[in-house]
Amino acid sequence: MTAPATRPLKRLTRTPDDPRPAEPAAPQTTAGEPTGVAEGVLIALRPNPRRNDGRYPVAWLHITAPRGATPTATSKCACGWDRSAVGHKRVRALIDAHTAHRDTCPLRNPQEGRAA
Repeated sequence: MTAPATRPLKRLTRTPDDPRPAEPAAPQTTAGEPTGVAEGVLIALRPNPRRNDGRYPVAWLHITAPRGATPTATSKCACGWDRSAVGHKRVRALIDAHTAHRDTCPLRNPQEGRAA
């Protein structure tokens, strides 16, 4: 029988004899800094400059009517109104109901302070 082959031991790399000056590292970009963009070029949209005038959305009407398919619609309001419809006639009726809800919504027309 033969003895198993021994693997060579780990060797340390040889240190060079002559001293060399250290090479400078490549410059690092800071976090969030744009790369490859000309100076002065906007790379992101600015925030909306309009000031808050107290208005905000209360009711939403979402209609989906792909060509050749049955239309669907949903009507939602922050007051709790939540309706949906499928089909041409029912979607038209929901649009009318959504429009009528604008006049009766308690969030758009507060009842406090009105004469009974």
